[in-house]
Amino acid sequence: MVQQCSALVSRIPYFRFIRETADSQVPITFGMWWRQAVLGQPDGVYWPVHPSSVVNGYQNVLIGEHTSPGYSPGCYIQGIGRVYIGDYTQLAQNVGIISANHDVHDNSVHQVSEVRIGRYCWIGMNAVVLPGVVLGDFTVVGAGSVVTKPFPEGYCVIAGNPARVIRRLDPAQCVPHTCRHAYVGFFRKERFEAYRRANLRL
Repeated sequence: MVQQCSALVSRIPYFRFIRETADSQVPITFGMWWRQAVLGQPDGVYWPVHPSSVVNGYQNVLIGEHTSPGYSPGCYIQGIGRVYIGDYTQLAQNVGIISANHDVHDNSVHQVSEVRIGRYCWIGMNAVVLPGVVLGDFTVVGAGSVVTKPFPEGYCVIAGNPARVIRRLDPAQCVPHTCRHAYVGFFRKERFEAYRRANLRL
């Protein structure tokens, strides 16, 4: 019954995102849209987020196509500083993206930085990405890793605490796949730039 209702709703032009993202890595359901757009849980976040994930400062978070940080359960996305996450990047459960840290001499003060994560990255379960980190395209972060420094070259697997390169990837074997319909969060790509200019701080 729920699937039948969703299929009927997706035929309404406004809700075409249900149909057009169904085969993507972060499909948008009517329930997600209703919880966020109507009930405001979480308030203002422009991409689908799991109810158990937390996004702090979405205005400082810029995502790419078919990327939804916090789509998996238990994630924490901290947008005190700027956070950039590229197209088709995926975050597993309980991932933390941290863009600011407390000053060691005065923990009432934040030392603000930024985080940049490239395209087609995969951040494994329970990994934490700390302020100032840059991850190039096609970076895989092993489960439970703590990423403390940049790996801007990408095309690698990093793991550990602190994370280090454990394997290099052959760029010729890395597949830059795309979806037929381009979405940035809840927005079709061609509509997103206007939203960004009006609502985001980056």
